Amino acid sequence: KKKAIALTHSGWRGTVKGIAAKTIEAMEENFASNPKDIVAVIGPSICKECYEVSEDVANEFIEVFNEEQIKEIIEKKDNTNNKYLLDLWKANKHILLEAGLLKENINISAVCTACNSNLLFSHRASNGKRGSLAAFLTIK
Repeated sequence: KKKAIALTHSGWRGTVKGIAAKTIEAMEENFASNPKDIVAVIGPSICKECYEVSEDVANEFIEVFNEEQIKEIIEKKDNTNNKYLLDLWKANKHILLEAGLLKENINISAVCTACNSNLLFSHRASNGKRGSLAAFLTIK
């Protein structure tokens, strides 16, 4: 098995454009990685309950994902004017599965940056103030 490592950031635009799948493709092309051997971690990021998006953003996902996937990824917010809750964790998990990763090799940290804004920076939780997050990867 080949040793390789990658790190990708995927907000809603990157998710719609399939950056996770493109990362897997790049690992296959550049390192001869087999998707079935790749382990993916979806790190701290905003959770569905905190990630409210407009109808325009929801429609971008509706164009890319199938009906069953959309049921898991997007939820219409009650009593709002065309506002939706978006689950980037599940969206990226679907992308990784379609790229050939095994379900048991996809780990979601389930740590929300907005719910934990006292520990992690969240653009939304800070009302647009700038901040930073860092991620470090190592390979043995």
